[in-house]
Amino acid sequence: MNFSSLSNRIQQSVPVEFGSVFNNSIELFKKVWLQGFITLVLTFAGILPFYLLIYLPMIAMGISDPDIFEQQEMPPVFAGLMTLMMPLFMIGVMTIGICLNAAFLRICRKYDLNESGKDDYFFYFKREYLGKALVISLIMVGLSFLGVLTCGLGIVYLMVPMSLFPAFFAFDRELSALEVVKASFALGNKNWLMIFLLILVSGLVGQLGVILCLVGVLFTAMFSKIPIYFIHKDAVVISMDV
Repeated sequence: MNFSSLSNRIQQSVPVEFGSVFNNSIELFKKVWLQGFITLVLTFAGILPFYLLIYLPMIAMGISDPDIFEQQEMPPVFAGLMTLMMPLFMIGVMTIGICLNAAFLRICRKYDLNESGKDDYFFYFKREYLGKALVISLIMVGLSFLGVLTCGLGIVYLMVPMSLFPAFFAFDRELSALEVVKASFALGNKNWLMIFLLILVSGLVGQLGVILCLVGVLFTAMFSKIPIYFIHKDAVVISMDV
């Protein structure tokens, strides 16, 4: 579906219904909780190298000069490294997050529609998708920076359309990275309050796993991603091309 057709469908879509999306999310979570856990573990494993990229220079400097961090000011060399590495860290983490979240949403479609096939967690790490995910990550970094400049209020607004990025990225392969962003803002702005409430409530529910000796949150955290699948599905109709 091209961007023009998608935009028309978003405009004509019915408003998001909190109860319907939330109840459907609970039912689907019963089928994909294990896949959510695997996605979360893969996410941690995927972003680990980027954390090492940040902390290894610090560890190396501490070993070479144990007194370097006792100074009142941050060493200029370390400050320069952090300035250089932090954007790379954010872009890398976001790119991996988008690809794995998109894969999880695709797996959600499989179990929701009773499709056959394997659970492919690395489907969106192909070259045709990875470049687009990288561009979307760059846009997310820029938007996040702008949100911070508004004393954090912009982040509250942006969390709704940005939460939809993985869904349009996953199911609308004809869209460019910029069109993914535009479509997400179009759907997000139309249903901002309801999507915000769904994100908030599902996020709280996803943290209930903390009750189970903290480890349980690893099995429940991905519940917060499932409403995005139904929001996109109800508004756009899930594409079967991917």
